[in-house]
Amino acid sequence: MEPPVLPGKAVMSRSIVRQSKFRHVFGQAAKAEQSYDDIRVSKVTWDSSFCAVNPKFLAVIVESSGGGAFLVLPLSKVGRVDKNYPLVIGHSGPVLDIDWCPHNDNILASGSEDTTTMVWQIPDHTPCRPISEPIVVLEGHSKRVGIVKWHPTARNILLTAGSDNLIIIWNVGTGEPLITMDDHPDLIYNVSWNYNGSLFCTTCKDRRLRVCDPRKREVVAERLSPHEGIRPMRAIFTKEGNIFTTGFTRMSQRELGLWDPTNFEEPIALLELDTSNGVLLPFYDPDTSMVYLCGKGDSSIRYFEITEEPPYVHYLSTYSSKEPQRGMGFMPKRGVDVSKCEIARLFKLHERKCEPIIMTVPRKSDLFQDDLYPDTVGPDPALEPEEWLDGRDEDPILISLRDGYVPPKSRELKVSKKNVLDSRPAPRRSLSAVDGSSLPPQLLEKLVEEIQSLKATVLSQEKRICDLENKLSKYTNGTV
Repeated sequence: MEPPVLPGKAVMSRSIVRQSKFRHVFGQAAKAEQSYDDIRVSKVTWDSSFCAVNPKFLAVIVESSGGGAFLVLPLSKVGRVDKNYPLVIGHSGPVLDIDWCPHNDNILASGSEDTTTMVWQIPDHTPCRPISEPIVVLEGHSKRVGIVKWHPTARNILLTAGSDNLIIIWNVGTGEPLITMDDHPDLIYNVSWNYNGSLFCTTCKDRRLRVCDPRKREVVAERLSPHEGIRPMRAIFTKEGNIFTTGFTRMSQRELGLWDPTNFEEPIALLELDTSNGVLLPFYDPDTSMVYLCGKGDSSIRYFEITEEPPYVHYLSTYSSKEPQRGMGFMPKRGVDVSKCEIARLFKLHERKCEPIIMTVPRKSDLFQDDLYPDTVGPDPALEPEEWLDGRDEDPILISLRDGYVPPKSRELKVSKKNVLDSRPAPRRSLSAVDGSSLPPQLLEKLVEEIQSLKATVLSQEKRICDLENKLSKYTNGTV
C-alpha cells in the first residue's frame, strides 16, 4: 500500500532528510504461534477499540449470549484459546468499553449497554469458572456506558461517559460519584485525560471539541468543527498539552490535526490522509511523541512523529497487512521488550484472533538504548483521590526501564476490597439486622478477622480445586 500523500508543507518535509531516531521504525507481526487464536471478537456496533492490554493481561470484548462478556488472558497464554475458557461475565447487556487500571495490573473497568460500569479484580492464576462478581458496580447513568477511562495519576479515580450525554467521575474505592458534568448536548465520541489528569478533552456528535476542567465542573475551551465532516472525531492530549485530532473533511476524506487549546482559532497542523469510512483510532506514546493511527476496517497502521518544528506532524511509515482490523490494543511502555529495541506493541483484533504487532527501531547494539527509553510512567499513583479532588496536580511517577520491567504480584487487592466494603452503604440489609454501631469494637474486630480468614480459605480451596481439575483432565486425556 502506498503511503499517504500529505499536502502542502508535509510533502516538503519529506523531500528533505529530517534528523529523527524514529525515521526507520518498522512494524512486524508476531509469529503465528505467538498469536491468540479462536477468539470470537464482539460484533457490537460501537467505535471503541474492543481490546485492552497491560504487562500482565490481554482483555478482549467477545460475543456472548445472554448478556455481555469479555475474555482476559495472561499474556503468556498464546496459541488457541479453549472454547470453554472462563470469561468475565456479569453485565446483562453487551460490553462496549474496557480499560485497565494504570496503578494496578489486576484491576479492570468495563462499561456496558446495561447502563452500569463494573470494576473487576482479575486473579493471577487462571480461574476455573467464569468471573461473575465485580468488586464494585457503579450505577449513575440512565443509558448505555460507552467510555471508561482511568485517571492517569490519582488512585481509584475513574471517568465514565454514557449515551445520556453525562460524564461522571467516580472514586472506585468508595463506589461514589464525585463529579457529574452535563455540558454535552449530544453523544460523546471519546474522552482523553491530559498528562497529569488536571483536564480532559472530549469530542461530541455536535461537532465540537471541548477541553473540560472537572474540578471546576466547566468547559474551559471549545472549538466548533475542528474537522468539517459530520463523521465521528477522536481527540487525545499530547504530553506538551496540545490536542491531536482525527476526523473527516467535508468531502469525507480522513484528516488529522494538531491544536493548541489556548488558541483554537487556527490549527498547528492539518493534514488530509485518504478516502475511507473507518474512524481513525489514535494511540499516543508520550515518551517518543509518536502517534499510531489504526482505522477500523483498515488493514494498515500509520505512524507519525509530533515535534516542535514545522510541519509539526511528520509522517514516518505504514505497517500494512492483508487482514482488516476489528479493534486494537496498545501496550503501556513498561510492557515492551527493551532488549530488542521495541518501542511499541499493538494487539490487532481480527475476526477470530488477536495478533501482536511489534514496532522496532533498528539498532545493532545489544546494550540498553538510553535515547529510546527515557524514564516512563510507572505503576504507582502520584495522588490519593482526596488530594486530586482538593485541587492538587502531580505528573505521573516515572520509572527506568534499564533493567526491564517485572510486573508485581497481585497488589493492594485487599485494600481495594476493604475500602469498598467499608465505605459503601448496604442497601439490602433487612430492618431486623443487628445494628453494627451497637456491637463492641472487640467483637467487630473478631468478626472482620474471621471473614478475612474465611475469604483466604475459599481462595486457597478454589486454587486447589483448579489444580486437581487440571490433573484430572490430564489423566482423562491420557497424557499422564
